[in-house]
Amino acid sequence: MNNGGINRVAFLDEVHPYLKEQLSKRGIACDDLTGKSSNTIFDIIDKYQGIVIRSRFPVNKQFLDKAIGLKFIARSGAGMENIDIEYARLKGIALFNSPEGNRTAVAEHTIGMLLSLFNQLNRADMEVRDGIWDREGNRGMELEGKTLAIIGYGNMGSALAKRLQCFGVKVLAYDKYKKGYGNNRVLETDWEQIYKEADIVSLHVPLAEDTLYLMNKTRFNSFKKPVFLINTARGKNVKTVDLLAAIGQGKVLGACLDVLEFESTSFENMEGNGDIYKALLKSDKVILSPHVAGWTKESYYKLSWFLFKKIKESFFDKV
Repeated sequence: MNNGGINRVAFLDEVHPYLKEQLSKRGIACDDLTGKSSNTIFDIIDKYQGIVIRSRFPVNKQFLDKAIGLKFIARSGAGMENIDIEYARLKGIALFNSPEGNRTAVAEHTIGMLLSLFNQLNRADMEVRDGIWDREGNRGMELEGKTLAIIGYGNMGSALAKRLQCFGVKVLAYDKYKKGYGNNRVLETDWEQIYKEADIVSLHVPLAEDTLYLMNKTRFNSFKKPVFLINTARGKNVKTVDLLAAIGQGKVLGACLDVLEFESTSFENMEGNGDIYKALLKSDKVILSPHVAGWTKESYYKLSWFLFKKIKESFFDKV
């Protein structure tokens, strides 16, 4: 069986076994290196034609120079910021990711967090368990009639827009790198209209130089009315200290944060425990989850399914 020169693949992070099963059926050796240190992996990476990774460590120039036989990098998930994309392409390495695999999960999680915030479900649940029956204090808000701005209209942003239709929400969208995506579900617009009309802002952008601390003091001060913020993208898209200040000033009414500025680069734990982080945890206007918006049982499988499909089309179907 001709596999386009792919004989051995290193799995550096845990992914759904579907990908390994399908590669193995083609006679490709699939090595589980998830328990190996980055130094050990560096020493043997020249033996592999493919690697599968999430966000365990940076795939940088030094790593790519050592991986002399590498033909592809498969990133299970959407963001590719841990990979030196330009240098990998310069070396002719194919890059695959799988945002299609978790776009439904992210969209549903975004709506779930927003509904919980609007209806104060987290606080109400805790109060009832403590014997507090405060109906007026837990009066909610409705999504219908609100204007929600989606920043970044890729797989995640478009999936959210699709699911918002049944809520009677006006959807605005801004994407710096796309044009012509407006339709009957979403109005393609710019920051000026978003500043003027938005009640809710939802981030769906990668982490890059132009999106680092995208939501900061200047941005929060630009909105014409108080807004709610949702971030299911990357933690460093939001300057936390500025968000807390905006909440304190009433410029941000509440926030849903699945990702935090203080996460480790692998997203597996928290590195920050200072005053800003502690203040965030104490705020009753913030709902938090541990970077799990795209982390469903279904997306776990779909991420591997889409990766195999792309690898197959690029290498196996061409031979």
